[in-house]
Amino acid sequence: MDYHKPVLLDESVDLMSIRENGCYVDLTFGGGGHSREILNRLGPEGKLFGFDQDPDARQNILDDKRFTLIESNFRHLKRMLRFQGVGKVDGILGDFGISSHQVDEGSRGFSLRYDAPLDMRMNTEKPFSAKEVLNRYSENQLKDLFWRYGEIRAALPLSRAILKARPLETTFDLVAVAEKFAPRNKHGQFIAQVFQAIRIEVNEELKVIEEMLEQCPDSLKPGGRIVCISYHSLEDRLVKNFFRSGNFDGKAEKDFYGNLIRPLEPVTRKPIAPEATEINENPRARSAKLRAAELLTKDD
Repeated sequence: MDYHKPVLLDESVDLMSIRENGCYVDLTFGGGGHSREILNRLGPEGKLFGFDQDPDARQNILDDKRFTLIESNFRHLKRMLRFQGVGKVDGILGDFGISSHQVDEGSRGFSLRYDAPLDMRMNTEKPFSAKEVLNRYSENQLKDLFWRYGEIRAALPLSRAILKARPLETTFDLVAVAEKFAPRNKHGQFIAQVFQAIRIEVNEELKVIEEMLEQCPDSLKPGGRIVCISYHSLEDRLVKNFFRSGNFDGKAEKDFYGNLIRPLEPVTRKPIAPEATEINENPRARSAKLRAAELLTKDD
């Protein structure tokens, strides 16, 4: 099955500082691109766990005794690792967002290019879809999610128009309503923001990232690393704030001696962006930002 090329492949895996016999987690297995590179750097006693909630990922399971696919949302990181008999790991990698496979599979409803049912579920076995959001949410609920997750200025009139157009059944139904509010010369960008907002709501994407990050200090060995690739400012802000301050508000707390109270030490002071060559070869990489942090030891 065709999945996207892994973004920032060498940069992300380099930052994990792979130990030959270490134990690692790929939170977003997808097509297995990052996982393959991690396995390339592991020795015969190394171990890799890949998380993916999308049933389609089963078709990409790697034939390697060192690899185990965990068919679960990565919000259950600690619990699922315990189920595998693992307490702490040496490194965690998360490549957020949706895969090219999910976008290109028109029936999934992620893309504005295809007329498809309003779905947008990353886990197709879950009942709650974009159709429920658009046809059941109140005007205020729609307005809030468009503003919060899409940063859409026309959130209120867009929400009112959706209520008048109900029931909405397909992606093209949604496009027909939303395009009336698109700024001049920004049609595609605006519709993409609308789709992004609904997708985040359906899959609780930001909440899932928060829950995972909060579990990382308990899931990493001292000196273990968490590496995250984000694709929009909402994701990146969560990662940046948690790495820097140990919370999602970005408010630094200090102890009596003036030392920052945080479990992780940022390894990347600024986000790493793809080179122009990678962006030309893989347009999906254009908005990617890579950050890494290390679990502090008691002596730090």
